[in-house]
Amino acid sequence: MKEIDVKARIEQAVENFKNGYNCAQSVALAYADLFPVEVETIKQISAPFGGGMGRLREVCGAVTGAFMILGLEHPVTIPNDKPSKAANYTSVQRVGLQFKDQMGSYICADLLKIGRHPENPNPEDRNAEYYAKRSCAYCVAVAAEILGKELMQSKK
Repeated sequence: MKEIDVKARIEQAVENFKNGYNCAQSVALAYADLFPVEVETIKQISAPFGGGMGRLREVCGAVTGAFMILGLEHPVTIPNDKPSKAANYTSVQRVGLQFKDQMGSYICADLLKIGRHPENPNPEDRNAEYYAKRSCAYCVAVAAEILGKELMQSKK
């Protein structure tokens, strides 16, 4: 695996978000080049997870994007491969709980301090008002940092 410059990956994830990618895409794309997967595939597969899974406001998309990368780092391709599943789940739990410890939750609705119910599926316009009322860019940065540290740790 390439050397990981976590600070640069955080900046890339936030830039991805500011360029219009959703929170899941932003984190996943910041690390996608470390794995043998097409960038377009990462964009497509992570797209439904923005807004806490299609604006359902469930698990934060930034965290979900990190989990997707952990699936590439700790793949489980054989259904009954318990050691691989354990490695995958251990990594996912570690990242999820670190995010929760730092942010107070990994639930989108909690992070945004809004109701936990489906919203209009149409995305909001990305403008100054949007960025001022949402902590999403910060969530992306936090998830990208935790993910980067986890990936570095798994290579030791």
